[in-house]
Parts: sequence; structure tokens; C-alpha cells
Amino acid sequence: MQLVFALTLFLSAMLLFVVQPMFAKMVLPLLGGTPAVWNTCMVFYQAVLLVGYVYAHVTVRLFGPRRQAALHMAVCCLPLLVLPIVVAQSWTPPAESNPVPWLLMLLAVSVGLPFFVVSASAPMLQAWFADTNHPAAKDPYFLYAASNMGSMIALLGYPILIEPGLPLARQTWAWTAGYSLLMLMVTGCVVLLWSSSR
Repeated sequence: MQLVFALTLFLSAMLLFVVQPMFAKMVLPLLGGTPAVWNTCMVFYQAVLLVGYVYAHVTVRLFGPRRQAALHMAVCCLPLLVLPIVVAQSWTPPAESNPVPWLLMLLAVSVGLPFFVVSASAPMLQAWFADTNHPAAKDPYFLYAASNMGSMIALLGYPILIEPGLPLARQTWAWTAGYSLLMLMVTGCVVLLWSSSR
């Protein structure tokens, strides 16, 4: 059980930290690499990460881990409506006005929903594991190590392996495949949660 939860958190952290530079690479040809572009992207990602954490916290308080898991399984299906992540061809940046509102809307439409769902994984999976009858359930914070390892591998692996080795079109399909795998692994965690007695 520990391994399933740890691997799920590892994968979710990897997906979370790979999508940021991947989407930035898509947007840079449209807007360039100005500090405003990078700062806007960072503010967007931090805001959506916070919203994901709030969603995880509020729903576990309202419904408890087991009913929250059922809700989250439905929420996990929503990003399939917008995957794979691409910049829509009809979106062109404004030539004369401030591009920040345009970029925020583009981020929200293109990557907001998948990023939100993946961002909720860490606190949610920890709450689920803590609600199982596993001997380590009282101290689920070992899952932070799995999450941190996934983050570090993604941050180091993107510029070294992914970016030079895969064109953007394949990166988006690989990310979509990773998200599909994450959905299966989250389902496995839900089954383990529901089958364990408190």
C-alpha cells in the first residue's frame, strides 16, 4: 500500500513540474522571454497550486477522505476535455496592449484544469493514506519524500533529457499518457482506501 501511494505522489509531482517548462516553451515564440512572461506564468502556477490545496483541504473537511475520493475520481476526468495541452491556433497575442491578461487567460484555458487536478494530489493522497489501517498511516509524511523526488527529477530531467530529446508535440502526448497513468494510480489508491478498515 505504501508503495502505491508513494509512486502515485511521485508521478503527480513529476507531471506538475514538467508541465510548467513545457507550456512555457509553447508560449515563448508568441511573447518572447521577457520577465513579464515568466513572472505571469509563475504567479498563475502558484495561484492554481494554492487553489488545488484549498480544494483538497475543504473537501476532506466537508466529506471525509472516503467520500472525497469518490468526488475526486469524477474531478480527475475533467482534464480529459482539454488534453493534450496545446496553444490554440486561434489565440494570438495582442500587438499593442498589455499581454499579461491574454497570457493569464491562455494559461487558464490551456493548462489550468490539468494543473489544478494534479496540484491537489499531494495533500489529498496524504489524507487518504492517513485514513487507512496501515501501520504507517499515523505518519504519512514519508509521502513528501516521494513527492520531492518526483519534483527534483522533473526539474532536472526536463532541460537535460526531455526538451532536447522530444519535440513539443510528443511532449504533450507523453504528458497526456502520464496523466492517464496517474488517473489509474489514483484509482488504485481509492480502492486501497475504500478496502481498508479504519
